[in-house]
Amino acid sequence: MKAYTEMSKEELEQEFKKLGEEYQKYLAMDLNLNMSRGKPCKEQLDISMGMMDVLNSQVDLRCEDGTDCRNYGCLDGIPEAKQLLGDMMENHPDNIIIYGNSSLNVMYDTVARAMTHGIMGNTPWCRLDKVKFLCPVPGYDRHFAITEYFGIEMIPVPMSPEGPDMDMIERLVREDDAIKGIWCVPKYSNPQGYSYSDETVRRFARLEPAAKDFRIFWDNAYGIHHLYEDKQDYLVEILAECKKAGHPDMVYKFASTSKITFPGSGIAALATSLNNLDDIKKQLKNQTIGHDKVNQLRHVRFFKDINGMKEHMKKHAAIIRPKFEMVEQALEEGLGGLGIGEWTKPRGGYFISFDSMEGCAKEIVSKAKKAGVIMTGAGATWPYGKDPKDTNIRIAPTLPPVEELKKAVELFVLCVKLVSAEKLLSLQ
Repeated sequence: MKAYTEMSKEELEQEFKKLGEEYQKYLAMDLNLNMSRGKPCKEQLDISMGMMDVLNSQVDLRCEDGTDCRNYGCLDGIPEAKQLLGDMMENHPDNIIIYGNSSLNVMYDTVARAMTHGIMGNTPWCRLDKVKFLCPVPGYDRHFAITEYFGIEMIPVPMSPEGPDMDMIERLVREDDAIKGIWCVPKYSNPQGYSYSDETVRRFARLEPAAKDFRIFWDNAYGIHHLYEDKQDYLVEILAECKKAGHPDMVYKFASTSKITFPGSGIAALATSLNNLDDIKKQLKNQTIGHDKVNQLRHVRFFKDINGMKEHMKKHAAIIRPKFEMVEQALEEGLGGLGIGEWTKPRGGYFISFDSMEGCAKEIVSKAKKAGVIMTGAGATWPYGKDPKDTNIRIAPTLPPVEELKKAVELFVLCVKLVSAEKLLSLQ
């Protein structure tokens, strides 16, 4: 089919009428489909059910160093959990703290601690006139929600397939000591599925921020979440690069098993320098006597080691890879060559990022919702929910069954065409 941008007014009007009739048919179907969040599907949750059987009332619940996991202790996690998550995160166990079920919780606590007590002896952020954060866009809405909640000013930084605009980041952090951090999803980023290039990671490590308490919030949520065994993105390890560059304290690295085992009952971890760990533990010892060691032990006994975890991730990939490929195929067949949308083709992670024509994203999502398909709100991938060009839409393929997903994507494609045709007609 001819690109919409090349159609005459008469051709566009004919196309718009045909699309409108097709849309009315979907409205009559009374659909109720959900592509709004990156949740694992039931089949993914099922592959972790064996973890419920590794511990029972007859099992020895002592860990390797003799600690009884039923009792108090181990503020920073049991040794074997630090080893397992350290291997997953490519960091030494000595640089790890094991937390509860959510890395988002750890990130929130990290910002809150900086607000109330400061970082390593620096002025608490709440006493400063202005605190700013850099936010690669499109990005993760829950990151932006944390900084917005604390009244931190967010500055969008454009993303590319290589990572965020490092020229802009280097300039801003060098010139403005009110900039205290940056959100990063460095591997299979949310929502585009990009992985930072080696050079991007090394430039992060070489940053010269004006603020002594500037920190990179490195959320490596999808570190081992590959879709393909033979096509996997590689990420340079940021803590090692920071140490090499003479900035060992500049990064907080977060991860969890949320999309590996059970999202509501996983374990989270933070990896950082020993100086940062000492600073964090001063607060942590007042907050908790230790997180759920029984759950930590359950994870270790289920996986045994990092190789067990990697084999487990192959099962995840086998379940969700066909969903990603089906969405990509549907987008290509329905929209390829029409000039009204672009989308990413990630090799891992949980999302596909779609960019519509300017000024169309909100209306596309609205029309899809009206016909029974719920998607992440347009604008959610930007700070304050405000996408200045109204183009970005996050597609989350993992949760719906394949047949429901197929129907949802078909409707999405129709909505993109319908809204785009209407937009082009309004410009003529």
